[in-house]
Amino acid sequence: MANIIGGIGVSHTPTIGFAQDKALREQPAWKPVFEQFDKVGNYLEDKQPDALVFIYNDHITSFFFDHYSPFTLGVDDTFSPADEGGGARDYPPVSGHPALARHIGQSLFADEFDLSFFQKKPIDHGLFSPLSMMTDRGRRWDNHIIPLQIGVLQFPIPTASRCFKLGKALRRAIESYPEDINVAIVATGGLSHQVHGERCGFNNPDWDEQFLDLLESDPSQLASMTHADYARLGGLEGAEVIMWLIMRGALSEQVDCLHRATYLPSMTNIATVIFQDKDSSSENEIEAHQQKVGEQLAGIGDIPGTHPFTLERAHNAWRLNHFLHKLIEPAHRQQFVDSPDTLFAEYGLTEQEISLLNQRDWIGLIHYGVIFFSLEKMAAVLGMTNIDIYAQMRGETVEEFQQSRNSAITYSVAGKEKS
Repeated sequence: MANIIGGIGVSHTPTIGFAQDKALREQPAWKPVFEQFDKVGNYLEDKQPDALVFIYNDHITSFFFDHYSPFTLGVDDTFSPADEGGGARDYPPVSGHPALARHIGQSLFADEFDLSFFQKKPIDHGLFSPLSMMTDRGRRWDNHIIPLQIGVLQFPIPTASRCFKLGKALRRAIESYPEDINVAIVATGGLSHQVHGERCGFNNPDWDEQFLDLLESDPSQLASMTHADYARLGGLEGAEVIMWLIMRGALSEQVDCLHRATYLPSMTNIATVIFQDKDSSSENEIEAHQQKVGEQLAGIGDIPGTHPFTLERAHNAWRLNHFLHKLIEPAHRQQFVDSPDTLFAEYGLTEQEISLLNQRDWIGLIHYGVIFFSLEKMAAVLGMTNIDIYAQMRGETVEEFQQSRNSAITYSVAGKEKS
């Protein structure tokens, strides 16, 4: 089973990434920051966790207000730095751990934490700023990350209590993963700061030290606080430290603090902390949770002709689903009709994927991992109906399929455009 070795708390201000990129280690204003993060880097080099579950928030870079979720889990195999306005940082992509991420997602749903999931999205300084400081010793982080993005910018946001409970569910998720790997939980953000409005520049180092005390010894007290409490004491943007409660909730009730430091150079009180986990769940508890995780889809494989669209299928067939989803754009669907081979090449489709599309092999596309609602878009563009898809999937002619219906109607999702 997977093992949680400990938790790490780190600030994620973009200034530390700037200092890393500009090689400012020896400058007096920056040296304490590097020394703090050296402690974290030494810990990671010593413990060599197989994966880091990285709790962070995006800064309106990859997640905008057209679809803003409270909890969003990255389930991809690779994650790259985002362009935040001046070009992406020169830091190499890092590997995800899709299998562990999928298990965490399924487990959290079983514990009634309803997440969103993301793939093919770059990640901003909320993750890569501290990661580059923690692991950059002339090389990239060579193991895995599982990014968990928390929506803390547009209110309402998750409560501190909800974050603490999520951490406890995250512990059950990781400990029930069947592979023998070591995992560390990293929470980012804070400490006290405010970057907007007339109060910008606000800091409260005394509160920061009290927060770290309580985080170690009495996190339940922190979980009972409101967003207004956090904003009053640590600045509105500093309220993002509720993400640290996810990390703390994922650890044992009692922890050993191996490292703790703060340093306030300018706008944000930069903090690093390392907690060592001191306990693990019993085998009976883990086995019971594993059964709970699998119960919703237990036996579904016995239902003939039924193919649930799981996270694994979404990941494996991303390229083709993405290609077909783009048919909602007029220029894409026109090129699909006029010069499909050029479009196939542009999207890097494989020979198998091209063959499935060219043959209009609807059931083959389903077996490949394409969701049905991508297929009906393709059919509409080609002037076909949903009935054509249904019949082919059942191995019947349209006439044979219609005989099985109460009314022989035809329809598609096509709108006003003529095929």
